[in-house]
Amino acid sequence: MSKQNEEVNNQDEQLAEATGSKKVQKLDFRLGAFGAAIPMLFFVVWAVSTSLLDITSELGLVLGAVFGLALGLFFSKSKWDRYAQGIFDGMAQPVGVVAIIAWFWAGMFAQVLRAGGLVEGLVWLGEASGMTGAMFVALTFLLAAVFSTAVGTGYGTTVAFCTLMYPAGVAMGADPVILFASILSGAAFGDNLAPVSDTTIVSAVTQEADVPGVVRSRLKYSLVAALPALILFAVFGGGDGQTAGNEAAMAAMQESSKPEGLILLLPFALVIILALSGQHLITSLTWGIISSVPLILLTNLGTLGDFIRFNPDSDNIVEGALIEGVAGYMNMAILILLIVASSHLLRLGGTMDAITKGLNRWIRGVVRRAELAMWAIVSVLNSVITINTAAEIAAAPFVKEIGEKHKIHPYRRANFLDAVSSALGYIFPWSAALLLGWSTIGEMKEKYDWLPVVSPTEVFPFVFHGWFLVLVMLIAALTGWGLRYQGKNGEELKEYPKD
Repeated sequence: MSKQNEEVNNQDEQLAEATGSKKVQKLDFRLGAFGAAIPMLFFVVWAVSTSLLDITSELGLVLGAVFGLALGLFFSKSKWDRYAQGIFDGMAQPVGVVAIIAWFWAGMFAQVLRAGGLVEGLVWLGEASGMTGAMFVALTFLLAAVFSTAVGTGYGTTVAFCTLMYPAGVAMGADPVILFASILSGAAFGDNLAPVSDTTIVSAVTQEADVPGVVRSRLKYSLVAALPALILFAVFGGGDGQTAGNEAAMAAMQESSKPEGLILLLPFALVIILALSGQHLITSLTWGIISSVPLILLTNLGTLGDFIRFNPDSDNIVEGALIEGVAGYMNMAILILLIVASSHLLRLGGTMDAITKGLNRWIRGVVRRAELAMWAIVSVLNSVITINTAAEIAAAPFVKEIGEKHKIHPYRRANFLDAVSSALGYIFPWSAALLLGWSTIGEMKEKYDWLPVVSPTEVFPFVFHGWFLVLVMLIAALTGWGLRYQGKNGEELKEYPKD
């Protein structure tokens, strides 16, 4: 071990003794800053490769992250126990913990609404409207946007709507490719805007901003992107009207219609109001769950067993919507902790400093360039990491570092981080959300033999809201539209602060 490395370790140990903390402040890697990036780079290559081979899964990504962190050991010039402690320090960061708790609560709320039949109520609304073809596609986009904003999970929206609205839309003469794209677009809308969305929470927490303020500040970007998307879905969403087995298609749609489920829009509205009024996320979601369950029971939309039941014959023992809401995010929880740890190694090993210094040489104090850099970093990471929340956490430290240096307000930084992440997470053929929807439609094909299954490569050009949202944020960076600076006390300023 080099003398310099020993000095660094001694300094860390002295600091730990003085502060009573065991946190590692710095790590030394072979190949310098590049060596510190090996765990993250390995994970990115693993994620892209498995996605292109159509063998991606959350557990598979967890394994890739574990392999990456293990590989990093052999590039560490610091003691291995210090490297391991650095990993644990990264996992203990609040951003990962907050995201996990938010997922569990949001997952339970989403599953409660699903069990009560909110999606079936939205299907009924689509049928009752009498809209067919392209208009049904436009309506599907709106309903998916409402549902994803209510439950805060774009993935859950994708599965629910591909299960019910996709067959219904095909039966109503919609173009299958554009219909699938409208579902993905609606899911992206809510993922970006919902106060209870994981990406919304992560973007706010990592930039040290409050969720209500972040949501209010990004509304204009979301709506500007949604309007042209809605128009394009209404124009190009019509199919050829030659759906095979049309009678079977219509029967399937009628079976999944249940107007009573629309009453669950009330708990959805309650959660949105509480979240935007400044109530804590956990408080808002808890009231959403507490109000939903009695409402479902009183209206005979479900039974207590739908929410929680004990089944000794099952491997899980405990079943129901509440446990499904938590269990559905277990793998993601593990993955996020591993990715946060890999991101922390970038800081400890000097990779982040090296990248930001290089970017700052190009930025040269020009705020427009700083925002372009933030847009580019988030875009690149979301293009190669298949899960948007994971990519968002990887990009967050860079966005924060660049934004703070140029006094860009946390709301603005969070909007760049979340808008691009939410959009690109539903666009690329190798993205987890698109593959999830595609596999769900494939499963529905077993139930409805007349149902067409479109390929991911056919769909991605038509995820209009996603593309427009990325473009809107690029224009915002180029023109300074919506730019706000951070004042001395954290207030929003239109002019660059002089202090």
